[in-house]
Amino acid sequence: MSQSTDTIYALSSGSLPAGVAIIRISGSKAVEALRSLVGDNLPSPRQASLKTIRHRNGDVVDQALVLQFLSPHSFTGEDCVELHVHGSRAVVSAIFQLLESMPGLRHAEAGEFSRRAFDNGKMDLVEVEGLADLLQAETEMQRRLAVEQSSGHLSSLYDGWASQLTRCRALIEAELDFADEDDVPDSVATQVWKTVGDLESELARHLADGQGSEIIRDGFNVALVGAPNVGKSSLMNALSGRDVAIVTDIAGTTRDVLSVDLDIEGYLVTLFDTAGLRNATDVVEQEGIKRAERTAEAADLVLLLQDTDSEPEQVRTYAHTILVRTKADLLPDRDSHPDIIFISAKTGTGLATLKSVIKYAIDQKIGSGTSLMPARSRHKKRLEETLDYVREALKSEGAELAIRSEYLRLAATSLGRITGRVDVEDLLGVIFSEFCIGK
Repeated sequence: MSQSTDTIYALSSGSLPAGVAIIRISGSKAVEALRSLVGDNLPSPRQASLKTIRHRNGDVVDQALVLQFLSPHSFTGEDCVELHVHGSRAVVSAIFQLLESMPGLRHAEAGEFSRRAFDNGKMDLVEVEGLADLLQAETEMQRRLAVEQSSGHLSSLYDGWASQLTRCRALIEAELDFADEDDVPDSVATQVWKTVGDLESELARHLADGQGSEIIRDGFNVALVGAPNVGKSSLMNALSGRDVAIVTDIAGTTRDVLSVDLDIEGYLVTLFDTAGLRNATDVVEQEGIKRAERTAEAADLVLLLQDTDSEPEQVRTYAHTILVRTKADLLPDRDSHPDIIFISAKTGTGLATLKSVIKYAIDQKIGSGTSLMPARSRHKKRLEETLDYVREALKSEGAELAIRSEYLRLAATSLGRITGRVDVEDLLGVIFSEFCIGK
């Protein structure tokens, strides 16, 4: 997306029809466009006012609440206008036609408002990505992670580390340039390398928390495995509250891997229903079993299902496996067992316990920290680079100070690429394309 001086406009609210539609206009001609629509009596900046939008011939288009946000006190840093109109397709289309006819105005591209906010220093790249994640958040934990990122807290952490590296480099340069003068204390080297050593520990801990952010953003994968007809599909339907999978008494009904997303106490959990594990002769069923095994191997948690009213079958176990005995309603006088969860998809028995166990498994994998985590693989890659450069600087003890200082410069540059301070032009088109039109 190339930078442009055009004034842009777009629908910034949800799909039409709706009760209210919000049209956003940003650029040097935004206020002039507002004046063309509603006349010269404009509201004061940042105050809403009810105005009548008219065609050039004076015909009424709609009544709207209008606001203006003058540069630099706006989302984009430019002059911005918002029109809160009735959310019919006809009203929005009529206003778009009026805007399109004005010289210097054009419809915005996807993410262009956010791109202008970035270009004008209103947001850095981490905050922009956090905003994109917030718009797509489906669970409470995804919302919390995105808010931490979009609010600037993560950027402040990275900027603080970059400032520490810059200060360390400055002290090293001072020692190199003024080593024979009294202005530079003898303890400079000790201060520098203690600070860098502490920073290495902080970076390592921060990266270790990154696994938690992956689970929050992308979901915690749970595979249902077991012999045919043990109740995998019934359990999926019961947990999701709808008929996702076909349930029959015929063994081998499930041939492929089915999935459904659940919200378990604010976490996104993706549940996979797999083909029954047995010695099959049917070619299609054999392929389904292979896929089931691959799904189980890649899952964060495996629920190994077995019938309560029959002898347990010998099936392969996987890492992070929990044993679940199904059809508990058929054997109400069963003995309890601390390592087995008894459930009934028919009556709902044990389902709450099962969800609690899944939640506990997520907590164990994420750890105690659920904020200020590297949220994207791009962040993690740059943080790994930063940590490598910091470790090179530390382990190069005895080498020339200029070489060790260069490693610290490279580390600071990697941090700068996370927030967009340096050399990220090639990333911008990809990142802003994630946004919808009007944001």
